[in-house]
Amino acid sequence: MSELDLNAAIKEIEKVELHQHTDGSIPIATTWRLMKENGLNPVDSIEEMTKLLAIQPEDEGQGLLAYLKKFHYPLWVTQFYDNLVNVTYDIIVDAYKNHNVKLLELRYSPTIHTYAGLTPRQAIVAVLSGMNKAKEDCPGLETGMIVIAMRHMGPHIAKILARQAVSEAQQLHNRCGVIGFDIAGAERGNPPRLFKEAYEIAGRGGLGLTAHAGEDEDPWAIWEAIDDLGCIRIGHGCSAINDKELLRRMARDQICVEICQMSNKDTGAVPKGQKHPIYAFLEYGIPVAICTDNTIVSNTNQTIENKLLLEHLSI
Repeated sequence: MSELDLNAAIKEIEKVELHQHTDGSIPIATTWRLMKENGLNPVDSIEEMTKLLAIQPEDEGQGLLAYLKKFHYPLWVTQFYDNLVNVTYDIIVDAYKNHNVKLLELRYSPTIHTYAGLTPRQAIVAVLSGMNKAKEDCPGLETGMIVIAMRHMGPHIAKILARQAVSEAQQLHNRCGVIGFDIAGAERGNPPRLFKEAYEIAGRGGLGLTAHAGEDEDPWAIWEAIDDLGCIRIGHGCSAINDKELLRRMARDQICVEICQMSNKDTGAVPKGQKHPIYAFLEYGIPVAICTDNTIVSNTNQTIENKLLLEHLSI
């Protein structure tokens, strides 16, 4: 099968996306247009802007914090309600029309979009509005929001955010709502157990529980996310490969790992030349989901991620 035929065949497959961030997935043309409209563009061309938004060869493997620097510029335009509606719509429509994504859970941290005066509720509702608009234009699409609490903001803010997430829960709406709760950001120095109360609030409110864990920390962080937070899904989970007992536990309890191959390469979560943990997860019988993490930052999409897996499995 030729390269073009393989890409076309992969695009035809109906896909599920369980781990995609809003800020790191805004189409470059959308960010550039909004920056130009608001006089915020820090450079003179979209080509220069692309270098600021997406990982470049010299950036690969420089660590999670270096990767997170690529999120700075989108925040300049996502502090405003209408802009949040528009970027959400463009992200979802791109995944649906260009990569046949039929179920998309978009994750998002409202608190880092309140610097220009939006309340956390407004920041949540803006993205939900974009989801509802996209759903109207994309037949057969299912979508919902996973609210993220940023680790560096601490457990108290996480609890406030969990309550806000529950108030916008899917089961309370006839349209798109919040379906899950997550923690993200710098793992080191911010152990999962500190966020236990926030997760208890989210769980009692009927939200699904996931957490970024084992991306930039050892297996103990994944143990805490499962045992202390009650997570049934783990974002990345790369370090689990170093703990066979943990792998058996995840297989026994069917803890799903949200796999982001290109992102893991970019952050160094999977060292260059090392086989991705996804193959060990599959061998142990651990459920996995093929995800993109940040389509723009990591220069990826659902077609690329699925093709990469197929190539390594030699299917």
